[in-house]
Amino acid sequence: MSYSILIVDDSLPMRSVIKKTIRAAGYGKSEFMEAANGKEALTLLKNNWVDMVLTDHNMPVMNGLELIRAVKADDLLNTIPMVVISTEGNESRIRDFMEGGAAGYLAKPFTAEAIRDLIVKFLGEASYDEDDHDGNENLDF
Repeated sequence: MSYSILIVDDSLPMRSVIKKTIRAAGYGKSEFMEAANGKEALTLLKNNWVDMVLTDHNMPVMNGLELIRAVKADDLLNTIPMVVISTEGNESRIRDFMEGGAAGYLAKPFTAEAIRDLIVKFLGEASYDEDDHDGNENLDF
């Protein structure tokens, strides 16, 4: 199955790692969009179909929690699953994410299996295709 996934992180290398990890987890046919902050993400969300958003928290202009709150306040966007992928992992911060409307949280560093489990939880199983497989199933980032 192919999905449209928006990856929001101010680090270009981290966005690349997340895309590679999602592909390795069996979602190689998915379409990816990228944004460097929450403001860019909102623009993409208003102009494109997106099945899921994976967002960092610490970003300039608009952070992840502000993005989540803005999406959840928008009647057209509020059903999109928003998952935080961040090093901000203390209990209080995670509670803020969840109370703000996040559907899930994943700590950095993460594994391909953890990303896969999140996507399966919110979007469904991947359809495995040999063309999507890069030969390394045990990727840890």
